[in-house]
Amino acid sequence: MTIEDRGDAYLVTHALATDTLTKLRSVETEQVAFRKGLVKLGRICGYEIIDGRMETQYVEVQTPLEKTMGERVKGLDDVVIINVLRAATPFVEGLLKAFPRARQGVISASRDEEAGRNEAGEFPITIDYVKLPEIHEEDTVIVADPMLATGSTMNAVLDHVTEQAPDPEHLIVLSAVSAPDGLIRVGEQFPEADLLTVAIDDHLDDNGFIVPGLGDAGDRAFRTT
Repeated sequence: MTIEDRGDAYLVTHALATDTLTKLRSVETEQVAFRKGLVKLGRICGYEIIDGRMETQYVEVQTPLEKTMGERVKGLDDVVIINVLRAATPFVEGLLKAFPRARQGVISASRDEEAGRNEAGEFPITIDYVKLPEIHEEDTVIVADPMLATGSTMNAVLDHVTEQAPDPEHLIVLSAVSAPDGLIRVGEQFPEADLLTVAIDDHLDDNGFIVPGLGDAGDRAFRTT
């Protein structure tokens, strides 16, 4: 099993995930390689979610020679992936390689960095657009955002996801890199969510950026700096 329980979060420890993240961290990784790396990491995380969170069932199959028993993954048609724009777009592209039939939702959320953090350490969050599919009790819901820093954005997003939805079978917050502050904040507000990440980094700097982190994932993926 390459998903480990670290208390505040579950850690994806698959060697290819950590290798890919290491390349993403490097300042020498340019835009195209960075975007492809996020796609690859999303695919690996998707496969790990299948292996670690989804059940299988035995089925009978006819081979060219005789009948035999095999296993199929249950629930692959009951997956909802929420794309937190914009940095999550290539990350979600990778997830869709693992869950090609997933229903998709989009939430555009941004934090007001000029306003800074309040006394509780949270940023003001603006939600510009929300389009979600219907969520059912049997669904596995994956809310994807590569960076979980203060948790302000993710909490605002989860407010919308859970507002009118029943409790799904699984609610997974998926990130590439997380800060301890954000994991604690999201975990306290949404204890029903499994927080899944590839790395738990050291701390947040004075501007609320993850250290060592990997920079601004959206800017690096879309070359906006």
